[in-house]
Amino acid sequence: FAQLFGFFEQYQWHLDDRPLRNDNEINPDVLGYIFEKYINQKQMGAYYTKEDITEYISKSTIIPCLFDKARTGCKIAFEGDASVWQLLRDDPDRYIYAAVKKGVDLDVPEEIAVGVDDVSKRAEWNRLSSEAYALPTEIWRETVARRQRYETVRAKLAKGDVRDINDLITYNLNIRQFAQDVIESCEGSELLGAFWKAITEVTVLDPTCGSGAFLFAALNILEPLYEACLDRMQVFLDEIGDNSESRRSRRYNAFREVLDRIAEHPNRRYFILKSIVINNLYGVDIMEEAVEICKLRLFLKMVAQIVDVRQVEPLPDIDFNVQAGNTLVGYATYEEVKAAVAGKLDFDDTLQRIEEKAEDVEHRFEQFRLQQTTLGGDVTLAAKQALRDRLQVLEDELNGYLAGEYGIKQLTHNKYGGGVNRAYQDWLSTHKPFHWFIAFYGILKNGGFDVIIGNPPYVESKNIGQEYKTKSCGNLYAFVFERSFQLLQKKGWKSMIIPVSAYSTDRMEPLQDLFHQCKRVGWVQTYDVFPSKLFVGAKQRLAIYIVQRSPRSSPLLYATRYNKWREQFREHLFAVIEHANVTQITFQNSVPKISSEIEQRIWKKLIQFPILGRDLATRRAPYIVYFHNAPYYFMRAMDFAPYFWNERDGKRISTQVKPLYLTTELNASVITAALNSSLFYWWYVILSDCRHLNLREIKSFPIGIDGMAAEVKQSLSRISDNLMTDLKRHAQRKETTYKTTGRVVYDEFYPRHSKHIIDKIDRVLAEHYGFTDEELDFIINYDIKYRMGLGN
Repeated sequence: FAQLFGFFEQYQWHLDDRPLRNDNEINPDVLGYIFEKYINQKQMGAYYTKEDITEYISKSTIIPCLFDKARTGCKIAFEGDASVWQLLRDDPDRYIYAAVKKGVDLDVPEEIAVGVDDVSKRAEWNRLSSEAYALPTEIWRETVARRQRYETVRAKLAKGDVRDINDLITYNLNIRQFAQDVIESCEGSELLGAFWKAITEVTVLDPTCGSGAFLFAALNILEPLYEACLDRMQVFLDEIGDNSESRRSRRYNAFREVLDRIAEHPNRRYFILKSIVINNLYGVDIMEEAVEICKLRLFLKMVAQIVDVRQVEPLPDIDFNVQAGNTLVGYATYEEVKAAVAGKLDFDDTLQRIEEKAEDVEHRFEQFRLQQTTLGGDVTLAAKQALRDRLQVLEDELNGYLAGEYGIKQLTHNKYGGGVNRAYQDWLSTHKPFHWFIAFYGILKNGGFDVIIGNPPYVESKNIGQEYKTKSCGNLYAFVFERSFQLLQKKGWKSMIIPVSAYSTDRMEPLQDLFHQCKRVGWVQTYDVFPSKLFVGAKQRLAIYIVQRSPRSSPLLYATRYNKWREQFREHLFAVIEHANVTQITFQNSVPKISSEIEQRIWKKLIQFPILGRDLATRRAPYIVYFHNAPYYFMRAMDFAPYFWNERDGKRISTQVKPLYLTTELNASVITAALNSSLFYWWYVILSDCRHLNLREIKSFPIGIDGMAAEVKQSLSRISDNLMTDLKRHAQRKETTYKTTGRVVYDEFYPRHSKHIIDKIDRVLAEHYGFTDEELDFIINYDIKYRMGLGN
């Protein structure tokens, strides 16, 4: 902590214009931010997760989970014309984010409006939109699309088509406002009681919690819902006045008891925060420093609510809620423990004894928790130590079984006696096993955590000692992905932020299989690193997945486009997310990154054609098409080898340039044109990791050369020749130096200057595929703002 606070001083107690101290009190909201920078400076590999990410992930899992539970407790409130969904019909605009509604009450200029129904009149759509209509950096094409989306979503709400909490995720509606309004407008005590039970009992876990960014966000989601329930309880009690003996009043006894408990605490907000921290939040992290900071942040949040020092009560003990340990090493389930002791002669007795001890620990923990909330007593060090001692006995036994799986003996025996093996002690120190089965026995015995959220580490790792279905994925985030499904309720909710490659590469097939097998409904959002990043300082293309578990015969899957934005747009990023149903759009080991019906129509037309792979030669052939395997905003396919020379090897072909072999010159020319098209750029973006162009994206591209009309082939060939000439005309010879190869000289190409020629290719391809004018316009202008540098 001395090092940490020295680091605070180094940052002069503030960061990004947010003071760490307000009126000489520590601001807990900023504490985690500075800690992340602290551990990052120590090269521990952490990145600060911004509040917009943690808030979005938390609300999109916790609130739907609460509605699922409340619906179970009061089914009638969610059915019929007078159901909770009436709120959406009565005031649709209340639940559509302000960013989506920007400028929709204004008539667009005539030169823009004429293009809505006439594609040929969209000449002005690619210029920067007027400030009164636009979000920062929007071009008119984006403004018009956003307005159209607003009209579509609003119409669905007004018609009463939205009658499921999942729809609020799909249509990206203000789910927090809706949850607040449902509770505040409860007309019956049954629905309010159902929500209160759900809110006070929901369990939220971050299995790699770090300094607690996601747990802090979960607290901020739950707090106003607790507050709304208490307010509504008071309204019910105020309506009956002092008549505590009436039948109606007795129905509210549970509400009265809850409100009476508040008086035992410094104030209501402190009671709410304390209840959430003790009852709802759970975290594990391998870094002990991170765990301590996480607890400190939560404590500071509570202490900040006390205005009179005489009101200070002992802070709650959450050592058993937020714990240090290795999420991935240890026994998570009863089945894993059962398998571990399977070889013992007294198998049944051993397993029963472990269960009995775990149940005893859970009973003591429950009393420990109740003592801090309902019973209102103090937690003694003796009670805490007794609980720790019982946990330690179980941990030691399970550690012995687990160490044996690593080929390490727990005890040594020699002529001088015996003792703990040094290798075993080293193993404990390096692996830090954490046994979920006993640490959270009660929660797992009841089926698991209701909600799991977080940002797992993205670290390459081939083997961590235990078997995982995702072992071949070779990255820790895949193992955390799998482990968290083991810890999740059968009908639980889960959301994490992981690399885009998880949903777009063959390597991650085991992870994707697990995702599809476990989901009832899934949403996958993807985010680029250019021109801005989700994590400052981390050049990582990322995906946010949300999944409602409980597979069914017809699971649903939604996706977004590959999101790009400039930094001044960041505050609106999550408000304008748009999902499309991609359940029927299948591609091996990829979730297509699309967000509109027009893309779905294009997909359906494309897949009617044979794939390009059929036209490639299986071995060296006389005609070669060269492609660059690391595209940016344009594909680079050429019928010549780009110049490349280095000091070590001389003139050669760059390692980033790959060949395709064809048997005819005409087919080679046609494929060169097709690979440079905006259509293929779209295909690459929606299916790849958006970093590497692999043969799978090329071979799978539907084109049907054999059935292509002769005049189409000739047109594409002529345009391809023109494009190659234009690329060479705009090329620049550049020079750099690398340690391994010395001086390097190469040609850099700028396809942006040749976009007018690429458009001609897309027009010819549109005829081949039978695209409408609307579909062709979409393809030519796909990602146009960033490809052409518009809207800067």
